[in-house]
Amino acid sequence: MAVDATLPYDDQNVFAKILRGEIPSRKVYEDEWALAFHDINPQAPLHILVIPKGAYVSWDDFSAKASDAEIGGFVRAVGAVAREAGVIEPGYRLLANVGPDSHQEVPHLHVHLFAGRPLGPMLVTR
Repeated sequence: MAVDATLPYDDQNVFAKILRGEIPSRKVYEDEWALAFHDINPQAPLHILVIPKGAYVSWDDFSAKASDAEIGGFVRAVGAVAREAGVIEPGYRLLANVGPDSHQEVPHLHVHLFAGRPLGPMLVTR
């Protein structure tokens, strides 16, 4: 079910539970600011989710409310995940869905990192 990204943060969402260790994940990276793990329903040969450790519903929520340190730390974590995965060359795609029109499914900011094959152009249906 798509998420209304304007609603308050729900601390019972699946990513909050993963952060608290209540649900297992296949972790690939963790630091003070972020956690990264393999997606359970991969859409590419390599599909990693990177989530901030703070309680943010969406990119909009994060960019409006997170501290400069949280924003910088999260962006650096996304880069570190890509480097550690060895996907800088030949390349990768980042995607962050916000709200129902994008089909955001979890009310916790997350960035998808896709790699492992040529991904082709982004196509938008009109």
